Amino acid sequence: MEESEQSSQPASAQNNKDGDVSSQESTRRNDSVKSSQSKPRLKLFSKVMEKSLQWLLDNASFDRFSHYFQPLSKQNPQLTEAMHKQFISQLQTLVQKEITTVIEEGDLQVKLEELDKLEELAKDTSQAAWRPSGVPEQDVCSDLVSYYKKQEEYMRIQLKKLQKENASLAQKVQASRENITHTEQRIASGVEEWRASLENLEPFVLTLSPSENFESL
Repeated sequence: MEESEQSSQPASAQNNKDGDVSSQESTRRNDSVKSSQSKPRLKLFSKVMEKSLQWLLDNASFDRFSHYFQPLSKQNPQLTEAMHKQFISQLQTLVQKEITTVIEEGDLQVKLEELDKLEELAKDTSQAAWRPSGVPEQDVCSDLVSYYKKQEEYMRIQLKKLQKENASLAQKVQASRENITHTEQRIASGVEEWRASLENLEPFVLTLSPSENFESL
């Protein structure tokens, strides 16, 4: 009986130990997930770029490099190895420079921080996010409809502006026509008055003698 109790105690201790190990592993996993989620996106992006660069450098091994320069590698393997080292160094420098340029010119840090803010705001919304339907025509049409609606509204605003400008120009033209009409009327009335004055003066001129007419001239 004592032997059975003693044998059961190590077994239970082993089970407790295994349970502790599994709980510790699960805790570590959760901590790693939380730490990865708490990391800024820019650090994750840099980490991914580093791994991608390392993968690229690993694929550009000396064996592959020398395969494309077989005559040179057979005649002068040391020179080929030096060329490979220089190639790897320049490739690494150029890729890192391009990554830095993308981060700086694209203002990637600010954009990723904005993405984090949008993600936080989206947690409180119950509305489902948009997902592609699987039919490109429908997805493109849905985007084009909103675009065309915006363009239609813009064209309506421009049309109203042009209509106002045309109405203003029409008023100015009408005012100019009225001024021209009034001017023509004043000229016509002036001509009529001048003709009337000539007609009134003609009998008086006829009553004068030729000598008086000559002297008056």
